[in-house]
Amino acid sequence: MNNALRPLAVIAALLGLAPAAQSAEEAFEAGLRTGWRMESGNQMAAVQLDLAEGWKTYWRAPGDNGIPPSFDWSGSENVKSVAFHWPRPHVYDVGGLTTIGYKNLFVLPMEVTPQDPSKPIRLRAEVDLGVCSDICIPASFRFDTLLPMPGEGDTAIRAALRQRPSTAKEAGLSAIACDIVPKGKGLLITARLRLPSTGGAETVVFEPGVSDAWVSEAEVSRDGDWLTATAEMIGPSGGGMMLQRAGITVTVLGKHRAVEIIGCPAS
Repeated sequence: MNNALRPLAVIAALLGLAPAAQSAEEAFEAGLRTGWRMESGNQMAAVQLDLAEGWKTYWRAPGDNGIPPSFDWSGSENVKSVAFHWPRPHVYDVGGLTTIGYKNLFVLPMEVTPQDPSKPIRLRAEVDLGVCSDICIPASFRFDTLLPMPGEGDTAIRAALRQRPSTAKEAGLSAIACDIVPKGKGLLITARLRLPSTGGAETVVFEPGVSDAWVSEAEVSRDGDWLTATAEMIGPSGGGMMLQRAGITVTVLGKHRAVEIIGCPAS
């Protein structure tokens, strides 16, 4: 079964956070789309979550109160690395808290680089994530699958790949400059971008490229083609951190499109 969805075991980790009537088993079903071997020798596959009505899950930078998914690839065979191709997420305001994620059917493409492209790939993973309705539940699932060679094209994966955010060039970004200064225990980052409007109220997300760093919700303003966003960042040790400007990602989420910008040069 090359491109049929392979159902996965779902394990709720309720921890007393939800009544028995609301569980991860009711919130979503998980599966793996095994995809195809690419000309590069990499495998394009995808995790699929079919979320129940009223439930959502989170993007890699989930916002105020979300749980980003994490993947443990221990036990995989012939796997050098796994890179995700995140579809454009949506911004939700629930009770004054901003979260970023997905509802309904969520397909997350992942490009698997094998150690030896001539050999099969066995993909094993433990996945932890959060799902939310009026309450939030941490949950997990696992998969262990031999990916097909060469496999076949998959319309659901290709559709998700088309939903990726625009690059800076595609979106018409003509300038970006970032000031980073100390503030309290951490840092204050201000980005000024010359970028056509992405539509409606815009959300800007800073990802500092440092694991476990905390980043506040950005304050955003626009004046014509100029977009300004400011946020606080605190390192994983509770203070400042060493930033590599080339490793900072700035994502702009608007009504009509999303833009992902890699790198945040100085003014």
